Amino acid sequence: MRDLSALPKVHLHVHLESTIRPGTLKELAAVHGVQVPDRPAAFDGFRAFADRNSLTRSCLREAADFERIAREFCADEAAQGTRYVEVTFTAASHGERVGDLELPLESVLKGLSEGGKEHGLHWRLILDHSRRRSVDRAEKTLELATRHEEVIAIGMAGEEKHSLAPFREVLVRAREAGLHLVHHAGEDAGPESIREALGIGGAERIGHGIRILEDPELTARTAESGIALEVCPSSNVTLGLVPSLPEHPLPRLVEAGLKVTLNTDVPDVTGTTITDEFTRAREVFGYADEALAQLARNAVDASFAPEETKALLRKEVEGWLKSAAGV
Repeated sequence: MRDLSALPKVHLHVHLESTIRPGTLKELAAVHGVQVPDRPAAFDGFRAFADRNSLTRSCLREAADFERIAREFCADEAAQGTRYVEVTFTAASHGERVGDLELPLESVLKGLSEGGKEHGLHWRLILDHSRRRSVDRAEKTLELATRHEEVIAIGMAGEEKHSLAPFREVLVRAREAGLHLVHHAGEDAGPESIREALGIGGAERIGHGIRILEDPELTARTAESGIALEVCPSSNVTLGLVPSLPEHPLPRLVEAGLKVTLNTDVPDVTGTTITDEFTRAREVFGYADEALAQLARNAVDASFAPEETKALLRKEVEGWLKSAAGV
């Protein structure tokens, strides 16, 4: 078996605010007088996670805080063999909270730029917006996204019981502005949320999508289209959406012909890295190196990276497969 930390990876679904190092979080919480609870072993649903996550986000107050977590994120991803990442950030929400719409995003972009150069990590940014928040804030998200070429996409996140319908016009204008669309769906709601994400939402990838198998017709159509799923096994289990890792549908999604990619989502609460996710796929699902390399290739193909970057990444994955096993 080959060293999975050396496997060149593309990471497509990870929330920056959920990558903060435990030591950094404690320091920021102490500075700003925020009491952050200990990380539970598991949550009893998405709402419990979201409530805890809001406390984590409240520890980010100043430009230096946002810059720091972005720089540290680059260092941590590079150490896991990530070569390219499309990291998600809730810019407008933070901007409203700190009273300066631009400050969080500009600070994160500065941190990513510095960290990326230092650690050889290629990156782009996705701005997300909670489905249960206002259309006005979604408009602000779009406005921020169009100001910075490093932002390549916007997406709807949060509890999927809230429809995308109110955001239809915002999403149309995002597409017209040249932005990609990537939405969470099929995580805490069923296939209907995936249909809506592909229809009203115009999604080019689906965040999670683990409940798609409940609808065979939708599964077949999505497999044929090649639209990728950003699957996050450890997150699904920790948030109480899947009973256990051995019961996770990832192998069945692959067997159904869907383009599956492997991601962490919220590593601060799962305690896992992207390398850990590949290791779990090897140990729990029995995936051999070729199958793991295919997951890596899927992420390259599904990314919004330039074609020349994709070509380089594909060569690096093949180089890993040709390397000596038994490491």
